[in-house]
Amino acid sequence: MRSRPLVVDLDGTLIRSDILIESGFAYLKAAPQRFYEPLLWLARGGKPGLKARLADATNVDVAVLPYDATVLQWLKVERDAGRSLVLATASHERYAQAISAHLGIFDRTFATNGSINLSAHNKRDTLVAEYGEKGFDYAGNSHDDLAVWQSADRAYVVNPSNGVERAARKIGNVERVIESRPPAVKTWAKSLRLHQWLKNLLIFLPLLAAHKLSSPELTLAAVLAFLTFGLCASSVYLLNDLLDLEDDRHHPVKRKRPLASGALPLTWGLALFPVLLVVAFVTAWLFLPWQFSAALFGYYVLTLAYSTFLKRQVMVDVVVLAMLYTMRIIAGTAAVDAQLTFWLLAFSMFIFLSLALVKRYAELHSMKARGLVKTRGRGYVASDLSLISSLGTSSGYLAVLVLALYIQDAKTAGMYHHPQVIWLACPLLLYWVSRTWIIAHRGLMHDDPIVFAARDRVSLAVVVLCGLIFWAAI
Repeated sequence: MRSRPLVVDLDGTLIRSDILIESGFAYLKAAPQRFYEPLLWLARGGKPGLKARLADATNVDVAVLPYDATVLQWLKVERDAGRSLVLATASHERYAQAISAHLGIFDRTFATNGSINLSAHNKRDTLVAEYGEKGFDYAGNSHDDLAVWQSADRAYVVNPSNGVERAARKIGNVERVIESRPPAVKTWAKSLRLHQWLKNLLIFLPLLAAHKLSSPELTLAAVLAFLTFGLCASSVYLLNDLLDLEDDRHHPVKRKRPLASGALPLTWGLALFPVLLVVAFVTAWLFLPWQFSAALFGYYVLTLAYSTFLKRQVMVDVVVLAMLYTMRIIAGTAAVDAQLTFWLLAFSMFIFLSLALVKRYAELHSMKARGLVKTRGRGYVASDLSLISSLGTSSGYLAVLVLALYIQDAKTAGMYHHPQVIWLACPLLLYWVSRTWIIAHRGLMHDDPIVFAARDRVSLAVVVLCGLIFWAAI
């Protein structure tokens, strides 16, 4: 067996990713205004032409690709035992050669060039011409690899797609099946960022502010709006993760995200994000007021602009983040047909601008602690820390000022029997804003500030006390 070369597939086998999809989203992120060009390349040159043009137009960092540690360790053991290793992939030769050079374990590399897409029968014919029928062993993962396994002496099945292992065993030469994928349920929950749905609880705020929580019809509409917004947000998260694959892999925390780490196949993310988006908008259009659909569309467009361009603009990014939080309140107002007040909008913009700046401050603090000077994919530098802290605390205190002015408004007296009781919420919020910024200043803000607040006992106690204060004021 050692005398036969061990040929290894790349996409889905050696790496938990797909170079074609990687390069496609890298191109889309770099030139979103030319999103249509890959379709033209595919129509004119087929898959080989598309892969060649994308390889020329992008620069995927092969050093941070999600290599399968189990497969890589197995290959190193085989090489140490004297076996010749060969990389054979349908990815373009430019990236195949770069990966081979980076790993330094392959003796030869076969890959797609400008005229031949080295997949399925093309790959089999190339390997048979080089090594002869049954003159090599082959490790792969997909239905395209079945043709290659038929001509291989021994088959190694790695993290197979649905039905692949069963079909491979029918050939009769399966030597080993390697499974190294993480649990599916946990992976899906992380991919859809279900914990981030906590932000969508803001949709219920207009219902609470209007004192209409006792209405079953409006409460049901708010619940449906919450679920619809969650589906749309999860779709956006998946798309954002696809666009930010390389940046996330250079981040100490974000590199563990399912798409960046390869725990979730890119093809699944590519297929799921439009499905979630369609379900969200169809549900909104059928069961909720058209104003909610308009707000949801505005949220999606703004998020898309943020993911592709605005997130790299200094200070524009945090203002947009604050707007995205506020869009949830606007959507909640539309869902329950409530009145959108000046006070609610002003409080929302200031408090969420403060939290957006907390998020940036925490990222910069972590970056500075690692000895870096500039953020990757952002426009900030380490010296911006003090300014961001000043702007963020000021914005948080302005939100408390808005609440204080709201108490003195004539309309407030008509909604509450004891509006002066709401004054008790002001010192609580001042304490919470100050404490949040101290935690960030000490480098202990490791989560999104909203998620942090949902897990922090002190923050939850402040929310409960504020709720009781407003209830007592009614």
